[in-house]
Amino acid sequence: MIDHHPDRKKLTSILCRGKAYFLILVTIYFLGFCFSTLPARADGFDTTKDNWAVLTGYGQSFPGWGETTERVHSVDLIPRYDHVIFDGIGSSWYRGYHSIFLELPVSVVVSPDFASMVGANFLAAYTFTAGEDWQPYLFGGGGPVYSFADIEGMGADFNGNYQFGVGLRHHWDMSHQMLIEVRFHHISNAGAEDPNVPLNSLKILIGFTF
Repeated sequence: MIDHHPDRKKLTSILCRGKAYFLILVTIYFLGFCFSTLPARADGFDTTKDNWAVLTGYGQSFPGWGETTERVHSVDLIPRYDHVIFDGIGSSWYRGYHSIFLELPVSVVVSPDFASMVGANFLAAYTFTAGEDWQPYLFGGGGPVYSFADIEGMGADFNGNYQFGVGLRHHWDMSHQMLIEVRFHHISNAGAEDPNVPLNSLKILIGFTF
């Protein structure tokens, strides 16, 4: 069918870029909030409370969730560095600390194609420390993604992602914690290429700190 509105694609591209820029600004604001002057001690580049973690799990996109049309299954491996920014924030049930997650995720796509995706995530997080053994946390952010997979609707190899989710830390022993996470994960190219069908996925992950 002939598109009698040649400006429609251009308008859609502009809107997609606008959405991407808005999300980037929200992420920058969130990260800036973590570095802002709060009524708590800033740890700066003190790494004594930092840790490394490795998470693995399963992700699936859902056709009809937003503009997603393909059901994509993946197995994820995510190395993470967790840097504490502000500790000792708040009191009572909302006592906790702000940190930054720096991740280098590798996703093995097992369906409909067998290939991989690699990327980098910059996530701001807040962990609630009122509980001794079980500590929930919230996080959100994004970063670039490069896809080697041939997935219908993805018009570019180089894409961006944004994500947010909830997690739970369990103190396994004095030096290790078990992590359980659920994430919403979005991948698209922000209208830079055509087509630009996004992948909206849900990921369930489990991991350990060391």
